[in-house]
Amino acid sequence: MKLTDNEIRDINRFLKEGKPLPDQYRFLLFDDDREVELVWNGKTNEVTNVVLPFQTIEQVDEPRSEKDSKMQMSLFDLDSRGRQLKGWTNKLIWGDNKLILSSLKNGPLRDEIEAQGGIKLIYIDPPFDVGADFSMDIEIGDEQFTKQPSVLEELAYRDTWSKGADSWIAMMYQRLFLMNGLLAKNGSIYVHCDGRVNYYLRSILDEIFGKDRFRNEIVWYYDDKFATGGNVLDRNHDTIITYAKSEDIIANKLMIEKPQPTKRALRKKVAGKTLDILDEQGNKIYATYSEKKADDVWRIGRTISNPDYPTQKPEELIRRVLFIASNEGDLVADFFAGSGTTLAVAEKLGRKWIGSDLGKFAIHTTWHEPQIL
Repeated sequence: MKLTDNEIRDINRFLKEGKPLPDQYRFLLFDDDREVELVWNGKTNEVTNVVLPFQTIEQVDEPRSEKDSKMQMSLFDLDSRGRQLKGWTNKLIWGDNKLILSSLKNGPLRDEIEAQGGIKLIYIDPPFDVGADFSMDIEIGDEQFTKQPSVLEELAYRDTWSKGADSWIAMMYQRLFLMNGLLAKNGSIYVHCDGRVNYYLRSILDEIFGKDRFRNEIVWYYDDKFATGGNVLDRNHDTIITYAKSEDIIANKLMIEKPQPTKRALRKKVAGKTLDILDEQGNKIYATYSEKKADDVWRIGRTISNPDYPTQKPEELIRRVLFIASNEGDLVADFFAGSGTTLAVAEKLGRKWIGSDLGKFAIHTTWHEPQIL
């Protein structure tokens, strides 16, 4: 695009004075065609491509029961004792997920992931309580303790919250960019959040995946009087934002139980007319429908299995996500694993999985969940 004399003069003046160019000149000079963009302090398109080695600390291959061994044989290729012989090994990784994602995307494990067909689904429940810390109140017996953040968590806290929303947005942008690079072509991502940050996330995901890749915004209605204070109305829902890697994604139809079954007369078309179906006595034949196709509002209580992890999400919520966006034998991932609910449900549904978390308490909790071992 040809610049006018006035525009050239203004650009030279800004440069001589050492001032940043107004946004209008970025579009004029660099042919930037993004119509809508989220801008934050220190924004950069540079994302780490570091590759770090993974150190195996412990490998779990405990024998399964005879029944479980038969059920899992085709998926995990187990021997007669229920031990895995070859193929994929589920991975629980402790560390900064930015470095983990970069190492998975650019390192030797990428070939192992691709051999499984790639990651079909990423579900994440990142921290979205802006200004929160990594401390946690836990109960051991009859006593309550406050778990203070580790050194790694302290560093992550400063990286995530030191500049408020700017730091959080920068943190999420880098990780979502790397996740996009790891997803299979027919994969999708489900990002859990609430009203405090969902507008940031939509803008970030639009930029990384493309706004035409947006699929759904699921409203998770707690439905159990867990409402917390809001500005005027109590807050009683979270949201899950979903984006697709391409047009061709896994999208299984989810059927859920109807609160009240409906009774409907069976009908058929005859000679262009719709008529009731009658029995031999001439009475209408009815069918009772106890299920319906799920919509984007999910009424699920906040019942959780681990009282020491108050941010844990209910298994039914995760089960629905995994059912819709993956099939048995697919590889799924959660890079903010927390208490490990995603991984536990993935195990139950016959999915292969990768999980990671920065918190050592989270890794310990996940590793010792009975559903996973």
